[in-house]
Amino acid sequence: MKLFVTGAAGFIGSNYVHHVMETSDDEVTVFDALTYAGNRQNLRDHEDNPRFRFVHGDICDRQAVRAAMDGHDAVVHFAAESHVDRSIEDPDTFVRTNCDGTNVMCDVAAQVGVERFLHISTDEVYGSIEEGSFTEEDRLGPRSPYSASKAGSDLIALSYRETYELPVLVTRSSNNFGPYQFPEKLIPLFVTNLLDGLKVPLYGDGLNVRDWCFVRDNCAGVDLVLRQGEIGEVYNIGAGNEFPNRHITDRLLTILGKDESFIEYVEDRKGHDRRYSIDVSKVQRLGWKPSRGFDEALEDTVGWYVDNRWWWEPLKN
Repeated sequence: MKLFVTGAAGFIGSNYVHHVMETSDDEVTVFDALTYAGNRQNLRDHEDNPRFRFVHGDICDRQAVRAAMDGHDAVVHFAAESHVDRSIEDPDTFVRTNCDGTNVMCDVAAQVGVERFLHISTDEVYGSIEEGSFTEEDRLGPRSPYSASKAGSDLIALSYRETYELPVLVTRSSNNFGPYQFPEKLIPLFVTNLLDGLKVPLYGDGLNVRDWCFVRDNCAGVDLVLRQGEIGEVYNIGAGNEFPNRHITDRLLTILGKDESFIEYVEDRKGHDRRYSIDVSKVQRLGWKPSRGFDEALEDTVGWYVDNRWWWEPLKN
C-alpha cells in the first residue's frame, strides 16, 4: 500500500512513520510544511530508504496537495496546529490549517479516489467531563480555539463521507507522550527544564486530569483503524492512564532526582478543561491495547530526552 501521511515531520506523525516502516512493507510519502513543530531530523532514519519520500508542502495549497497525493492508496492526515496556548493567542492560524486544510485534503482525496482517508483528531473535541467517559457518540463540546478547530475538521471530514462517499475514518486520541515531542508540551518541557536545572511551570492547582498514552501505542491503534476500522466510524484511542498534571510533575521530579522546589505554580490558562476521559472499548474490539505500562513508558521517554540533547536543545534555544 502507498500511504500519504501529512504532518509526519511532527511528533505523532513521525512516530507513526517509524511504526509503519518497521511493521509493514508499505511505501510512505510524508507531506509536511515544516512549521516550528516539524523537524526533518525526526525522520532521518528513513531518508535513504527507497520506500520513503518527503515532500515539503502546505495542506492548504490545493495544487501542491493534488500533485503529491495522486497515485496513493490511503491518506493519514495528522497535519494540524495543536497547542492550546498558541490557539488562544492566534486562533486564525488554527482555523486556517485545521479547517481549511482538512477541507482541501478531503476534496483532493475524493478527486484522486483514495481507498481510505484517516483523519487524526483529539479527545479535546469532547470538552471536559467530571465523571465517566465520553464515547464516540457523545456530542462535541470544544472549549478552546484549538479544540473547536479540530471539532470542525472532524465534521468536515465526516461530511465528505456523507456527501462525496469519501472513505473516511476518524481517530480521537488522548494526550500522547514519547520521543520527538516538541518541548512546549508538558512532559518534554518539564523534562528538558529539569535537565537544565530550571523550574517547571505548573498551571493553576495542578489538578487538571488527562489520560496519558504512549505515542507508539497510539500509532499502533491509528494503524489498526486505518487497516481494519469500519468506514465512516470514529474511534477513541486512550490508555486509561488518568492522572492530574501534579502527579506527572511529581513522577518526573522523582525520575530526575529533583524536589518540589523546582515547581513554579503559574496562573491557569484561559478555558483550561478540568478532566478528559474517553471510552476506548470500540478500538479494543478491533484488538488494540497498550503495549506497556505508564511508568515504564514515562521512564523510557525521560531517558530518550536525556540521551538526545542534540535534538531538543536547538529547539529550545
